[in-house]
Amino acid sequence: MNTEYLALADRLRSTRIISDPWLEGEPRFCLEPEILTHNNARKLAEAARAVVSAFGEIVTLAQSDESIIDAVGMSPHQLMMWHASQPLWHGIARADVFRTKDGRIQVCELNSDTPSGEAEAVVLNEALWRAPWLNPNAGLEHRFCNMLEQMTACLIGKKIDSVGIIYPTEMTEDLSMIALYQQWFQSRGWNVTLGSPYNVSRDSSGRLTMFGAPCDAIVRHYKTDWWSEREPAWDDAEPVADAEPLDAPLAAILGAVLDGKVAVVNPFGSVFTQNKRTMALLWERRTSLSPTAQSAIEQYIPFTMRLETCADELHNNRGEWVLKNDYGCEGDHVVIGRATDRETWEASLHHAMRQKWVAQRYFEADTRDDGLHVNYGVFVVGGEPAGFFSRVQSSATDAYALTAATFVDGEISA
Repeated sequence: MNTEYLALADRLRSTRIISDPWLEGEPRFCLEPEILTHNNARKLAEAARAVVSAFGEIVTLAQSDESIIDAVGMSPHQLMMWHASQPLWHGIARADVFRTKDGRIQVCELNSDTPSGEAEAVVLNEALWRAPWLNPNAGLEHRFCNMLEQMTACLIGKKIDSVGIIYPTEMTEDLSMIALYQQWFQSRGWNVTLGSPYNVSRDSSGRLTMFGAPCDAIVRHYKTDWWSEREPAWDDAEPVADAEPLDAPLAAILGAVLDGKVAVVNPFGSVFTQNKRTMALLWERRTSLSPTAQSAIEQYIPFTMRLETCADELHNNRGEWVLKNDYGCEGDHVVIGRATDRETWEASLHHAMRQKWVAQRYFEADTRDDGLHVNYGVFVVGGEPAGFFSRVQSSATDAYALTAATFVDGEISA
């Protein structure tokens, strides 16, 4: 094992945030950081900001145009989340941004529901920073906590005394992020309670509680589609385990939201924006949005269509398209046409539940000298860029991508 990486691993583990710098025995992190020029950092950040703003516009449009929500195809419990929370959807998001071979910037996804990577981005940057680089993630803590304070003040009219963090306690991959958030919140003197949806209820005054402790704010790192009915993406797949919605926890938390007793970040309205079919609807309904939003969609978002509208095109031009499931993430349920043989591609088109998929036009990501491409995850907090979570890999980004620290050789300006 590389002694330099062992030293980095020891340093990361000493933070008590990153517990395991390896995945299946292989390093999770790059020793060499990504260094962005001032101009490149600004352009990547601006793309993320513009896309988040466009999503905000279609959320507003969907409030008055029910046909948009119908076209997304949400389940009854997902619709419940939307109607209880809209127009609120955004607190923190991560736009997955790429540079292409022909020099464009493309945002292939906006993770607006439960974006991850904050711990790796913050802790790795702190470990590898050196002058004269600027650390674009240095202000992420301040920005996130301020956003949470302001949303809580607006929604329930009080300062934060207590925060609950809801996450899938049986899963380990995001424990570093939970630990980071806990550290941030406790440093502000907030009481922090950790738990799962099964640990929430309401007290006699209507306040939301976790393990009996009242919470002013909830940081929700439990995906909206996990609170709802869960259905297979393929018509020949086995039924999904734990397919039933979380009725009692959802009733408790949405009831407290509607009664102005708790602030939830991210709001449950992100059940709409996280659904990739919304990206298709941005293209379909773009003429109903502002000229600024139209420009952002056409410049930054790869052309995206709902699967049921484009079957013939996909059969005939496999290499030009990527299939994506509505709530899939990190490479889950993604079929890249040019990386798939025709038999598999045709089987995918045949068995995909059409109301749960989109087709997105393929773009060729630029590569570094070592043949790897970089997914510049741009964190956006309260509508403004707040940091980078860069991952490098030779194929589509998944759990095996290496995280790279990201620095800037000059200040990022608006």
